[in-house]
Amino acid sequence: MKKLESSLKNMVLVLTGVAVIMGAILALVNNMTSGPIEAQKEKALADGIKAVMVCDDLVVAKKEEVKQNDAKGKEMTFTIYQTKDAQGKDLGAAVESTTGGFGGDLKVLVGFDIEGNILGYTILEHAETPGLGAKADKWFQKDGKGNIIGKSPKEPLTVSKDGGQVDAITASTITSRAFLLAVNNAYKAYMAAPAE
Repeated sequence: MKKLESSLKNMVLVLTGVAVIMGAILALVNNMTSGPIEAQKEKALADGIKAVMVCDDLVVAKKEEVKQNDAKGKEMTFTIYQTKDAQGKDLGAAVESTTGGFGGDLKVLVGFDIEGNILGYTILEHAETPGLGAKADKWFQKDGKGNIIGKSPKEPLTVSKDGGQVDAITASTITSRAFLLAVNNAYKAYMAAPAE
């Protein structure tokens, strides 16, 4: 086989051919993995709903989106999963809420009973500092120092540094404020959702 002449035209053709082939391979891999990734996200959400509602035997009776403006006027979208037990009794709802934390978005799933008391929560996504802000997944749980379980955000939950009743994560006040804002916003969305 004859060696290609080293010219700008030949280099561009070879580089373009390699880029097209690599693009096709990446598209194929993306297509093959998108289904399993989506299935994993759905399973994580279903498990999260059961965890925050503190009930393994439940069904999501209704999923709805509620749009509200935050204190700065920015429109936010909340996803509310109305839940029922096996006998059809209302359990309350799990609400997805996202706010800006220290390192990026902080996405929380909060479970509320029918009166609006917090049953549980889980962090769905975060970009907080490992070892500090990442502690939010345990800090505000029933056994954590900043326990919010059983409380009602009727009066917004705030950190004690701001005159509130919840202990902030040590050295991570910004994350604590963002987390409590997400919980308070989730409560407002839940209360604003139309009843069945």
